[in-house]
Amino acid sequence: MFKVNEYFNGAVKSIAFQTETLPATIGVMAKGEYEFGTSQKEYMTITSGNLRVQLPGESDWKTFTAGETFIVEANQRFKVAAEADTAYLCLYE
Repeated sequence: MFKVNEYFNGAVKSIAFQTETLPATIGVMAKGEYEFGTSQKEYMTITSGNLRVQLPGESDWKTFTAGETFIVEANQRFKVAAEADTAYLCLYE
């Protein structure tokens, strides 16, 4: 069954599901800046739009566009900034 997640007063929403090999979420985020924490290793692929990302331990922000993936290890915090509505796919290990 699917599980719907909502964060930041509804500005970020995702649906959790199980792929053939890994748990995943597919979601959207409204324009804005957000900080997330991980409990598992996370592979985040942008499917529409783009995100500026400040990865753990880094001071610089990097931009990821549709089709690009970044990885965040378990038990880390990272920041993202969406300049427009953005869609993503996360896979969890």
